[in-house]
Amino acid sequence: MSGLRQRLVALALVLPLLLFLGVFFAWPLVTMSAEAIPQSVVARGLPRTAAAAAAWDRTTPPTEAMREALVADLRAAPDDQALAGVVQTLNSAKSGYRTLIARTVAALRGGEGPADLAAIDRRWADPAFWRPIAAETANTRPDANLLAALDLRRDEDGTIRSLPEGASANRRILVRTFVIAGLVTLACLLIGLPYAMLMASLEGWRRQVLLAAVLLPLWTSLLVRTAAWFILLQDNGPVNGLLRAVGIGALPLIFNRTGVVVAMTHVLLPFMVLPIYSVLLGIPRNLMQAAGSMGAHPIRAFVEVLLPLSARGIVAGALLVFMAAIGYYITPALIGGPQDQMISSIIAFYALQTANWGMASALGLVLLAITIVLYAVYHRLSVDEPGRA
Repeated sequence: MSGLRQRLVALALVLPLLLFLGVFFAWPLVTMSAEAIPQSVVARGLPRTAAAAAAWDRTTPPTEAMREALVADLRAAPDDQALAGVVQTLNSAKSGYRTLIARTVAALRGGEGPADLAAIDRRWADPAFWRPIAAETANTRPDANLLAALDLRRDEDGTIRSLPEGASANRRILVRTFVIAGLVTLACLLIGLPYAMLMASLEGWRRQVLLAAVLLPLWTSLLVRTAAWFILLQDNGPVNGLLRAVGIGALPLIFNRTGVVVAMTHVLLPFMVLPIYSVLLGIPRNLMQAAGSMGAHPIRAFVEVLLPLSARGIVAGALLVFMAAIGYYITPALIGGPQDQMISSIIAFYALQTANWGMASALGLVLLAITIVLYAVYHRLSVDEPGRA
């Protein structure tokens, strides 16, 4: 009985954490995954017609099965409100559906058995008014949005092909996102590794000052830090003022990739410095001295002794910076130009400007998959190997 009570107490202690993870992590991920799967309004409102139109070639007159299915779907609709989404979607593809479906529903209401749609409205004899129905119901493949997120599409025969040139730029923007994230990661490494080595070599208040210089930016709002760089990098800002004073002249540092990399490097530098610093603290200081006493040049001692021992922290820091960089939105939006926007800006465009939640969710899932893979690598590097102290 005491064992059961202990398990119940333990469950009660972790239950708030489980609820927090479920509400703020699991539920949003499930919702995003569901949104990424396209659900045609027309296919939901006209399910029999969607099934009957699946094999139609869209050139010949509609088949008798399609006519019968449409009659059955329109009669099964509980009210006009149930068809409002269908009418709106079809009318945006081809005008005339609003009056066409309203007239057809009024003629079919209360009736039973077969009905001559062409007699109700001659437009039903025109294949042009059936093609939007077939097109809207055919675009319900579960992977349609995920393929479109990578500028791909699935043909009628199931073959996956690239979208026509100029139809979408998602793939190019994804590549741009990885390039910018890679440049930021490299810049953080070039600055962070020497800084972490200097910090690990010092003691007392000197080390605390350098550590505080790394940690202080983490306590400042990301928007504030980005706005500060917006001011510093302007054509008439302090940075260009200093360049003019030393005779170099003003440089274009804002609304381009240079400004994006500089601002993101400053923001993400602590995520590179801290993992490397933590690894360097565990390396005995006398190793470099021992290598020097055996005749090794300081550069050779660094390359063959210190660098391999700190590689774990370097890789962990690089993965942390890269994972954070690929999802950045505020910094590229404020500092970068049109050719420097990253995939997060496109997700915001689909979600806020076009209300295309399916595409926004699909792009989010692509980023999530990449982040999960990188996190798995980071976790593998962070866990001590079996038998290692």
